[in-house]
Amino acid sequence: MTSPIVQRLREAAAALPAERVSMQTMAQAHGPEAHGTLLLLMAVPCLLPVPGVGTVLGLGMAALAVTMWQGQSAVSLPRRVARIELSRHWAQRVLGLLASTYAMAGRYARARLLHLASAGRRSWTAAAVGLMSIIVVLPIPFGNLLPALAMMLIGLGLVFRDGVAVVLGLVMAGLALLVTAGLVLMAWVWGSTWIMRWLET
Repeated sequence: MTSPIVQRLREAAAALPAERVSMQTMAQAHGPEAHGTLLLLMAVPCLLPVPGVGTVLGLGMAALAVTMWQGQSAVSLPRRVARIELSRHWAQRVLGLLASTYAMAGRYARARLLHLASAGRRSWTAAAVGLMSIIVVLPIPFGNLLPALAMMLIGLGLVFRDGVAVVLGLVMAGLALLVTAGLVLMAWVWGSTWIMRWLET
């Protein structure tokens, strides 16, 4: 399962035809659309320092979380996400990262704990994806890293039917939530202190 998709992604990265590449083009190179593959496709660019992309992709992942929560099996990229264009350089980086992710996961992932490796109706997985998508949208410096990694693990778990990967993704999501809450609390305390000092002057 892994080798063909890794080869396809690497060949697609080398053969990108234009200077600007849409997410829809990358989705077509990725292969059949499913919850796991789309989650991976939208999570990987969030690891890269591409301005503005994380916000739109975060909204796209929120839409995907809704379809997972509702138990819908038919999925596709939201129209606004499909129209996002990356430079050829960044598109190649995304496809290369996806290929490397699949290659690495293929060494360890296998079908196990199948009841956890599904995007069932009203599942913890859908709720976690929804929460992580909200964090991605928030304007927090480097705040995309942990939620993107969490969604990549969940996506791999769904693709490979590996419940262990999904559980690891949920643990990472919990860590991302704690870190984000801590950063927001620190910002609020710092902001409150600054305002009080400004009022006293």
